[in-house]
Amino acid sequence: MKKEWIWLIVISLCVVIVIPFSILRWHKENKTVSDISIKVLMPNGNVEKLSLEEYVVGVVAAEMPAEFELEALKAQAVAARTYAVKRIKQESQENKGYDVDTTVQTQVWLSDAKMRKNWGWLNYWQYRNKINKAVAQTQGVVLVYNGDFIDAFFHSSCGRRPTERSEDVWSSSRPYLQNVSSGEVNVQRYVNTYRFTAQELFMKLGLKENPRSLNSKDFQVLAKTAAGRAKSIQVLGKVYTAVQVRTALGLASTDIEYTLRPEGITITTYGNGHAVGMSQWGANDLAKSKRKVGEILAHYYPGSKLANLGAM
Repeated sequence: MKKEWIWLIVISLCVVIVIPFSILRWHKENKTVSDISIKVLMPNGNVEKLSLEEYVVGVVAAEMPAEFELEALKAQAVAARTYAVKRIKQESQENKGYDVDTTVQTQVWLSDAKMRKNWGWLNYWQYRNKINKAVAQTQGVVLVYNGDFIDAFFHSSCGRRPTERSEDVWSSSRPYLQNVSSGEVNVQRYVNTYRFTAQELFMKLGLKENPRSLNSKDFQVLAKTAAGRAKSIQVLGKVYTAVQVRTALGLASTDIEYTLRPEGITITTYGNGHAVGMSQWGANDLAKSKRKVGEILAHYYPGSKLANLGAM
């Protein structure tokens, strides 16, 4: 009889102490994810505070076609969330007053009203529900490397070449941003041709000299990246990074071929974007081949790992 009383007391203590403690701990961990907010600089100049997951829905809607496979949309959600939480961490140190804006300077973001306008009422409910599902099924999931949030860069299409190492495009290297296969089935999806007269070339590069006829030395690729894209280019006697030339001339990518004539230049580009990190079209093609979100992200960010904000 005495033993039964002891067991009864132990069970009562579990009910009174252990179970409530477990519930509180569970609530605290889930609150950590759901209560994270992000300050967004809106187009009208106001700063609005959104929940992280609500913000990620708007980014996925803006950055990736809603027609894409669900696993690709999930990969985009994880990349966007990772970028966002890293920006939140940085803003707390820089104190700008906001974490992100709604443009390519950070991540493009769409409001619910803009989604309706872009997609129309017939498609809105289908696309919005699909994106909501992608975000909900990856809630709180981010990418980390050695315990830190990665720079989860992404772009539209690699075209005919592998992805780029970050050090070949920008100044610093990241071990998880390396040359990997694009994953794209249609490598000719983005082929664009641009034509500039000699006068336009001078003007777009901001050169004050009087325009003249072009010669064979007026446009030369001096160095290429490990993936084969242009890295540095000499134009009209001055050396630029390929990124600078791409920006100045409004080119889709730095994978270029060109024909130079005295009256002007014709440039053909392959792919769309800086080619660092995840190819969005590649992610969609990998998803079509039955790759899951974890496999897609591991492909484009080798060495990184998935983590949950609630456990960090």
